[in-house]
Amino acid sequence: MSEVTYLTQDGLNKLKKELEHLMNVERPKISKQIGEAIEKGDISENAEYDAAKDAQGMLEAKIAMLKGKVASARILDESKIDTSKVQILNKVTIKNQKNGATMKYTLVPESEANLKEGKLSVQTPIAKGLMGKKVGDMVEIQVPSGIIPFEIVDISL
Repeated sequence: MSEVTYLTQDGLNKLKKELEHLMNVERPKISKQIGEAIEKGDISENAEYDAAKDAQGMLEAKIAMLKGKVASARILDESKIDTSKVQILNKVTIKNQKNGATMKYTLVPESEANLKEGKLSVQTPIAKGLMGKKVGDMVEIQVPSGIIPFEIVDISL
């Protein structure tokens, strides 16, 4: 039994698109490479054949993993997200009490995290420390560089 994967609709669409690409583009490409390597003769000592078979094995493992994630996916309903306290899919504005810096993050499932887009995984120490807190709450979060005090400035969708 595979573990449930919580995703936004966007996240599920990206997974399906990646799976489709792997199955319809990458898989035929590797099959062609294997065929070309076989045509070259003896496969018992054929490095190209071995490399293509290894690549095929890794591709098939990735396809199986993505299929499992898609099959076990549960869509998070953004219309049911509450902003009275911090939870997944909230946009949280926090202020670092040490240096006064203000940061805004959207808390997302691990598979959708992207710091460049301001999407912070709910598995990170900062997100875990913010979960369940309300606007105005002060939280001290243990990060690799030490303990940082944050104030929750805003919670929105």
